[in-house]
Amino acid sequence: MFLRQLEYLIAVIEEDHFGRAAERCNVKQPSLSNGIKQLERELGITLFKRGRGQRLYGITEEGQKVSKWARLILANCNAMHDDIGDMKHNLQGRLRIGAMPSMSPVLPIILQRIRSAYPGVSVDVHFVGNDELKVSLDKYALDCAITYSDHEDEMSWCNAQPIFEESWSLLVPDSFEFEKIEEISWKDASKLPFAMLRSSMHERRLIDNIFRRLDCQVIPKIESESILHLMFQTQYTELCTIIPTHFTRMPGLLDGTKALLLKEPSVEKTVSLFWVKTDNIMPMPRIAEQIAKSLAETGELQKYLY
Repeated sequence: MFLRQLEYLIAVIEEDHFGRAAERCNVKQPSLSNGIKQLERELGITLFKRGRGQRLYGITEEGQKVSKWARLILANCNAMHDDIGDMKHNLQGRLRIGAMPSMSPVLPIILQRIRSAYPGVSVDVHFVGNDELKVSLDKYALDCAITYSDHEDEMSWCNAQPIFEESWSLLVPDSFEFEKIEEISWKDASKLPFAMLRSSMHERRLIDNIFRRLDCQVIPKIESESILHLMFQTQYTELCTIIPTHFTRMPGLLDGTKALLLKEPSVEKTVSLFWVKTDNIMPMPRIAEQIAKSLAETGELQKYLY
């Protein structure tokens, strides 16, 4: 068995196509197919469901089991190379971070600290939903993820390092109606016309739960997966939207808008770094954890954002 064969296996699973998998692995398709067949012969199982003409129809139950081991083996192999590089004070490689879209203004601060401490490391950022974050961590497709700590029960197989506390504000048009107001209750906010994140997004579900507990029903006029787009809606129309309060600092308020702190209830959510529990923490999650811990202990990020 060779590591290359395991790479072929994962590529076929993720691409769902032998040709695209071969292109991704920079080999000819016959070479990839032969590598997969050799792996099947060595293990004495069939990894993929094939139809006429070797057409791919999915992965077998045995293939699913082997793929989990393959991801773990490849992750540990990469971690070994990274660890040796770190011992030589020459850590190279790629740190793959997943994050909620609302973290996009915060990440530059975190990533700048990582680049300063480890100039040989490049960072690959993936903005995805929380369900995909969990799946990608489990498959070792991500080294770590930044999301709300209220996922800890669902992610008991992960370590967590708190980074900062997030609060929410109501973004409104900067008009005479709100001229003398700096705060607003969730109940009063519910009476305003809204642009909101899509109902499938975790942040939206949290917001809906707050309104639901207050017996308030909010039906948005506009829905989007982009907080920046919602901010533009407030800038150019009569609609309001709910934003993480750190958006008032980074990227900053748009002309013609104003942020009101939401209260009654005052809501704060802990944002944490998550990574998979292993006997020895892998080098890439370790350096992210070091930076996150430093920012949390000094309160530097919290002070900067708020």
